[in-house]
Amino acid sequence: MITALTAAVGVCALALAAWCGFAAYRDQPTKDWHFIGMAVVSLLAVAQLVVGIVQLARGDKPDQGLPIFLAYLIGSAVCVPAAGFMSLSERTRWGSVTVAAGGVILAVLEVRLYDIWGG
Repeated sequence: MITALTAAVGVCALALAAWCGFAAYRDQPTKDWHFIGMAVVSLLAVAQLVVGIVQLARGDKPDQGLPIFLAYLIGSAVCVPAAGFMSLSERTRWGSVTVAAGGVILAVLEVRLYDIWGG
């Protein structure tokens, strides 16, 4: 895995979580700008998914096993989009809380991915 990409995804996910957490604090639902932020974080996570698959195809192996690595890799790619879709069904402050939780979860998944790969 590329350490800089993993760190960028984690930091951007935490920034999204803080942004949506602040919106929830102000009693606001997710807005269009939040969805743009979710798209950016999701694109970074998908880029990491592609990099992970390419490295596996080249013959590199994670230290803690392939199935667990793939599960975390796929989970990190779908975490924020899933939270975004869930926030669409809850157009109150709790939609923002859902996206904030998704951002924190993605950051934790990134740390775990780094650990599984052998970082």
